Formats: sequence, structure tokens, C-alpha cells
Amino acid sequence: MDWSALLRMPMTVLLILAAVLAVVALVQLVALRQRLHGGRRLAASWSALCCLLSFVLALLLAGTGFALRGYRLLAEETPVVEIDAHILSPQRWSVTLTWPDGSTRQEQLYGDAWRVEAIVLKWKLPALLAGMPPLYRLDRLSGRYDDPDQEAEAPRSVIGFDQAGSFDLPRLSRQYPQWLPEVDTVHGSGTFLPLVDQGHYSVSLMRTGALVARPDEATEQRIAQPFGW
Repeated sequence: MDWSALLRMPMTVLLILAAVLAVVALVQLVALRQRLHGGRRLAASWSALCCLLSFVLALLLAGTGFALRGYRLLAEETPVVEIDAHILSPQRWSVTLTWPDGSTRQEQLYGDAWRVEAIVLKWKLPALLAGMPPLYRLDRLSGRYDDPDQEAEAPRSVIGFDQAGSFDLPRLSRQYPQWLPEVDTVHGSGTFLPLVDQGHYSVSLMRTGALVARPDEATEQRIAQPFGW
């Protein structure tokens, strides 16, 4: 397990902090019970306040962490995913996605090219002054046909990566903007490249929010000479 990759995910950090605060709340609850039995009401009141605050903060951090499932910190140029493609039949492909933490996923795509999209989340003041970096998550992978008419009629393939569902932070910020005033902008970015057999592609995200896709050298040659000419 790549712990450095996990710690670049805000969900991991927030859930760790939530667990620590939950332990603090439990310790204060035990202290509260002991002080009540000992007749120390002032000390018991302090323990009750600390227990309540720790519990509320733990719930808040855990909820925020769950809403940020799938998001990672965005550096100057951050690797997003690597894609390996193998042809199954004309315009039908098997693709393997490999994330920076080493996890993989295999899917099928239809079309002449793959397209990947990401969501980028930026912040307002004071979160920006506090140094909170932009966050991103891979949103979807889809197949793309070169012919627009075929795009409208041929089988489509779209694979979503929205782990948090309706509890996703950008969706919550649109529905309840007064609850999340620190969220500045939520925008998407996409890129695509032609599919070739045994193709290998690397996708990165710039700090500006632009996705960049790069084939390796062998794949670039296959793209330039699809029929081996």
C-alpha cells in the first residue's frame, strides 16, 4: 500500500483526524462519568463540553471526508491515470486504467478514441490564504467516434468514477451554496487521444485545471501510422 499516495487524498487526512477526535470524545465521556460519580460537577461540565465539541468536529470532518471521496491534491503537474488499450474487434476495446496508488480497473470502450474528464475544485478566501491547494478527481472515461454521425447512432460507452454520489462536495455546493461559501469554482477538463492496439497513455492534470494526455513513443508511432505504412 502506497501511504504517500493515500496521504495526498484529503479524504484520508480528514478521516484520520475524525478518528482521533472520536477517540478524544470517548476519553472525555469516560472522564465525564468518573467525575459525575465523584461529585465533581464543575470538572464534569468541562468534560461534557469537550466531549460534545470533539464529537461534533469528528462528525463534521468525517462528513467532509466522505464528500471528498476520490479527490486528490493538485500539484504543479499531477499524474491522474495511465491507460493501456487492446483491441477486441473493430471499434471495440479493452482498456486497463492504473491510478497513481497502483489500483487498477478494466473496462470496455466503443469508438475510435478514448476521452477522459476530471473535475477540479478551487477555493475562496480564507481557505486560499491558508494554503488549501486545488482538489481534483477523475470523473469519467468514455469512447469517442471520429464520425459525428456514428457518434450519434453507434453504441456508446461511458464509465463514471463518482464515488461519493449525491454527497459529492461540488454537487452539495451547488445545492446549498450558503453552507459551503469557501468553494470558489468547480469546473471540468477533458482530453482525448486515438485508440491503437497495445497503446499506452499517461494522463496528467496541470495546476491550471487542464488535462494533458501523452502517448508513449511506441503508441505515438502507431497513431501516426495506424496501418503500418
